[in-house]
Amino acid sequence: MVKKLCFGIAVGLFFVYLSFRGVDPGGIADGLKGVKFSCIPPVLFLLVFIQFLRSYRWGIILKPIRSIDQGSLFSVTSVGFLAVVAIPARIGELARPYLISAKTGVSMSSAVGTILVERVFDGLSVLAIFFVVVLLMPLPPWLIRGSLFFLCVTLVFLSLMILLICKREATLGFIAPLLRRLPERWRLRVVGMIHNLIDGFKIISDTRSICYVALLSIVIWVINAVVMYVFFFAFGFDLPFVAALVLMIIIILGIAIPTAPGFIGNWHFFCILGLGLFGIHKADALAYAIVLHFISMSTIALLGIIFLPFNRFSLSDIKGRLSSGHDG
Repeated sequence: MVKKLCFGIAVGLFFVYLSFRGVDPGGIADGLKGVKFSCIPPVLFLLVFIQFLRSYRWGIILKPIRSIDQGSLFSVTSVGFLAVVAIPARIGELARPYLISAKTGVSMSSAVGTILVERVFDGLSVLAIFFVVVLLMPLPPWLIRGSLFFLCVTLVFLSLMILLICKREATLGFIAPLLRRLPERWRLRVVGMIHNLIDGFKIISDTRSICYVALLSIVIWVINAVVMYVFFFAFGFDLPFVAALVLMIIIILGIAIPTAPGFIGNWHFFCILGLGLFGIHKADALAYAIVLHFISMSTIALLGIIFLPFNRFSLSDIKGRLSSGHDG
C-alpha cells in the first residue's frame, strides 16, 4: 500500500507541474476575483443531491443481498467517498465495502461486488453521454480513442459479471486447477470469497432493477455536468451545455488515473485540457479548475467528516480484514 501511496502522490505532483507550467499567477488571481459567488449555493445543493442519489442507487444494487436503510447507506457513502478523495491511488475505494460489512454483516466480498457493478454502470452512463455528444459536435481523435478504450474495458468487466452470474459453477470449475494448488484452508476461503463476490453481482439478473440503476446512473452524471455548466456562469464563460458534458467526460478519464489525495493535479490538468478545446485561456481554465475542485472536494469532505464518528475505520482495519480473509 505504501508504494501505491507514493506512486499516486508522485503522479499527482507531475500533473500539478503541467497545470501551472507557463501560467501567469496574476492571470489566475484575476480569474478568481471575478467569480460570481451567487452560483455556489445551487452547486452545493446539487452536489449533496448527487451524494444522496449515489447512496440510493447503491441500496438498490445491495437489495438482492440485504435491504439496508437509507440513513446507513448515506452515512457510509459519505465516509466512503471521503476515503476515496483523501487516500491516494484509489485505495479508499475499499472503505465503503468495509464499512457496510462492519455495520450490517453483509460479506465484504459481496459489498466489493456491488461497488464493481456501480463502477461499470457509471462507465456505461458516461459513455452513453459521450456518444450523444459525438453526434452534436466534432471531438479530437485522442478523446475518441480514449473513450473507446474505456468502453472496451467496461464491456469486458460487464461481460465477466454476466458470465459469473449465469455460469457460476462452470467458471469455478475452470479455475479449480489453480485453486487446487493452494492449501486446503486457503482454498476453501478463496472459493467462499469468490461466491460472495458473485453474489454482489445479483442485481444484473433482475432486468427491471438494473434498468433503474442505469437510469439513476445517467441522471447522476447529467447532474454532474449541470454543476460544471453552472460554474461556466460563475466565471463568465459563454459556453453551451454540451461543453460541460465534454469537460465532465475528460475529467472522468483524467481522474481514473490513480494519483494524489483529492485527485489534485490530474483533475486540474484535464479540466484545463477540456476547457482549452473551447478556447478558454489556460489561466482562466486553471482558476475554474481550482474553484470547481475546491467546492467539489470540500462538499465530499464535509459530508464525510459529519458521518465519520459513526463509521470509524483505518487502512490497517481494511488491510487486516483482507489479509485475514474475514468476509462478513
